[in-house]
Amino acid sequence: MAVAVCAIVLLPFLSLPVRAADRLVVGDFSLGVNSLGVPEGWELKEKAGRAGLKVVEDDGVPAVRFQSTNASFSLQREVKANLGEYPILSWKWKVTQLPAGGDFRRSKTDDQAAQLFVAFNRRQTIVYMWDTTAPQGTIGDANAPPFMSIKVVVMRSAGGETGKWLTEHRNVYDDYRKFFGPTDKPPVVTGIRLQINSQHTKTRAESCFADVMFTKQMQAAIAPEDLGR
Repeated sequence: MAVAVCAIVLLPFLSLPVRAADRLVVGDFSLGVNSLGVPEGWELKEKAGRAGLKVVEDDGVPAVRFQSTNASFSLQREVKANLGEYPILSWKWKVTQLPAGGDFRRSKTDDQAAQLFVAFNRRQTIVYMWDTTAPQGTIGDANAPPFMSIKVVVMRSAGGETGKWLTEHRNVYDDYRKFFGPTDKPPVVTGIRLQINSQHTKTRAESCFADVMFTKQMQAAIAPEDLGR
């Protein structure tokens, strides 16, 4: 993935995620925006074109909406998540337009409507994505410099489930051990990035993200009282 080679830069002035007994909330988009219209605690990074970004309420869900027209941009933030304590990553996403012809397996078509990056350091990252073409369940390697290892997991594929909110759960502790070594103890997660891009296919894409959090158990990730709503 051409977009994945950009390291997540951690900024000391960004507010840290909210920690509770059973969860570490990373993305609660009901908390408002800063003077630039960016969700509180997050930083906007533009790689190509102009970002189409807005905090919205979609079907009653406070969310951040990404709209890309031949562009690539992301939101990123600092995280300090110990996977030994919070192994499960949970998030909601909704894709309303896929980049036509997008496929992470070829650099010329490496566009996705929705990507969630989990960075452990400047060398190791896992990307959970919704791809247009690569089949659901595909696991691969992103194009990256020799000193970096970026693993890709295709969580959703094509347009059969577009237009509706979906909730995902992933055991990142297990994924790290599977991708980077079964005897390794996962390091602390240091950053999260939400991303969209359609500049390679020169098309349009649109998606929303909401309720990004690490939890201790799967039950906590799907509890109806998530984020106090």
